[in-house]
Amino acid sequence: MAAAKEKVLLAYSGGLDTSTILLWLMEKGYEVLAFIANVGQREDFEAVEKKALKIGATKFFCEDLCEEFVTEFIFDGIRANAVYDGRYLMGTSYARPCISRKLVEVARREGCKYISHGATGKGNDAVRFELSCYACDPDIQVIAPWREPEFLERFKGRPDLLEYAKKNGIEVSATPSSPYSEDENLFHISHESGILEDPATECPESVYNMVKSPMEAAEKPEIIDVHFKDGVPVKVVNKTDGTEKVGALALFLYLNELGSKHGIGRLDMVENRFIGVKSRGIYENPGAFILRECHMDIEGIAMDREVLRLRDMLAVRFSELVYNGFWFSPEMDFIRAALYQSQEAIDGRVTARLYRGTVFPLSRESPSSLYDKDLVSFDIEGGFCPPDQGGFIRINAIRLKAHHHIMKKRNAENAAQK
Repeated sequence: MAAAKEKVLLAYSGGLDTSTILLWLMEKGYEVLAFIANVGQREDFEAVEKKALKIGATKFFCEDLCEEFVTEFIFDGIRANAVYDGRYLMGTSYARPCISRKLVEVARREGCKYISHGATGKGNDAVRFELSCYACDPDIQVIAPWREPEFLERFKGRPDLLEYAKKNGIEVSATPSSPYSEDENLFHISHESGILEDPATECPESVYNMVKSPMEAAEKPEIIDVHFKDGVPVKVVNKTDGTEKVGALALFLYLNELGSKHGIGRLDMVENRFIGVKSRGIYENPGAFILRECHMDIEGIAMDREVLRLRDMLAVRFSELVYNGFWFSPEMDFIRAALYQSQEAIDGRVTARLYRGTVFPLSRESPSSLYDKDLVSFDIEGGFCPPDQGGFIRINAIRLKAHHHIMKKRNAENAAQK
């Protein structure tokens, strides 16, 4: 009796790379099981399943992770107002640990010794996938074809993959004339590769497929209310047409719809990858962009100044950890606990106008508001008396005066020595 083949669970997308890898793993003698996570991408999952089984996968798993993707990953980013390199909202970065956790769970259940993925050796995804998988199961083993010398020798680029696919009857959508690499989930769509690798080349309008151009967006603005509880959105009300959405997933998808309609959330940037190279990415993040703007606004009225400063310091590190693949790390556990603490009283409502690529907060209110109209009013005499300001200024000026005198003395000494 022939020995049983070792099992590999492949993170499968149905695209060119993972379809090639599926067949290549079979040629290497593995039994390949295919796994795809539904994280909100526009995908015909039945067609992906048929394709995987046709190529030779012995089993196919499609796991719906949309709800947990929003509540356990995206909303943590909203709590932090997190951006990487000052601008990137990290849609792919949040999805990878969410997918990896379920990938490891299925691998254990199915008795797979190995997992495999189609991430390249120059990008961030391989790092994110593998660090997350090892954190969830230290005994799992990873096959990363794009780091295997044999695979690299056989497939030197996308043209070789396309030729292999054609030879073996694998249907793919990528062609030599349109080699964009795209990643889509309910948070965003990213576009890379091809002519986009030249940062001096303007991104063609045809690349965008989620967010309308602001110049072609809806002619009339829409006014929305976003309601927050403990720093996360719980309800969205469209004051223009009366639509109301409650529940994490429902409201996030609705904000995606509104943001797309109004040309909100496009980004073209060059970022710093974890491995040390720079890369250009085109991103479309409509709903996330709206939520971040509204969340920052409600924090302005409800969050203590010093807590805000500390949270913002932690947010930088949080963003680096998310981007670099350390979601399941002790330092991330610590930071997330602090973020949750910072959001305990961030409740209330923000009213914002959506129009031609912009999110403009119009008003806000909070039951835990720290704003005191009497203290800041020019018309009402409150507990903060104007004469008190003089002492406040004198105390804060002490170190400035001292610095001036020290520099004046030092400059005089330097001048005397010349």
